[in-house]
Amino acid sequence: MFQVVGIPEATYHYHVKGFDKEDSNAELKELITSLFKKFHERYGYKRITKELKKLGHHINHKKVYRIMRDIGLKCVKFMRKSRKYNSYKGNVGKVAKNRLSRRFNTHVPLQKLVTDITEFKCLNEEKLYLNPILDLYNGEIIAYGIRKRPTLDLVTEPLHETIEIIRDHAIYRTTIHSDQGWHYQHNQWVKTLKKNNVFQSMSRKATCADNAVMENFFGVLKQEMYYGEKLVTFEDLRSRIEEYIHWYNHERSKEKLDGLSPVEYRTQSIQSAA
Repeated sequence: MFQVVGIPEATYHYHVKGFDKEDSNAELKELITSLFKKFHERYGYKRITKELKKLGHHINHKKVYRIMRDIGLKCVKFMRKSRKYNSYKGNVGKVAKNRLSRRFNTHVPLQKLVTDITEFKCLNEEKLYLNPILDLYNGEIIAYGIRKRPTLDLVTEPLHETIEIIRDHAIYRTTIHSDQGWHYQHNQWVKTLKKNNVFQSMSRKATCADNAVMENFFGVLKQEMYYGEKLVTFEDLRSRIEEYIHWYNHERSKEKLDGLSPVEYRTQSIQSAA
């Protein structure tokens, strides 16, 4: 056949390999596009590479980068500093010492928790206030409050929810760290912690690095689902935040958790311990 066609055998095999490669790349492009849409266009090539490896594809991140560039897939979420709500009103109660002292790492679930309040703008000049409580063990948001105004129940309701989780699952005594906002100096917050044997810790005034993990979460959340989007009503934004936090806990992979989501990491750790 080669003599009739007039081509060397090596040339034939070279082109056959090229066809196979094109077919393989076409399947890979389709899979990468599917993953990109699945994660709401919030993943760049490095995270997409990790997701491909989870599915059993041994592929270099440089190849994923080239493919995403060729087909025009790019994470274009707006980069901007997070707007932090400042609830400091001076010393309206007792200021706790900084027990955490920027020691953010722990291998024990529910041992070190951090919390803070951030503010969002909505349509019609309304505002939304979010108060999450985050476990430094795996970065999971274990409770949160959302209100139109920064009232005391914005922080006390998620605190009571957290206390119930601590009672059922905590191994060691828990520490909750916050800034010196009036909510966290309030007698009701302080008494609830003491009653349930939870240590209170506070950042030093005007030192956001003392609560850097919480600040980082606010930055990621706003970058991925808020900045660059049109303003929406309070209820619509509330729904988006609730959906995002569920996705963040259950699906969003973290490099420091070996590419697992916070819930996946916690579940895997429990299974390994068992």
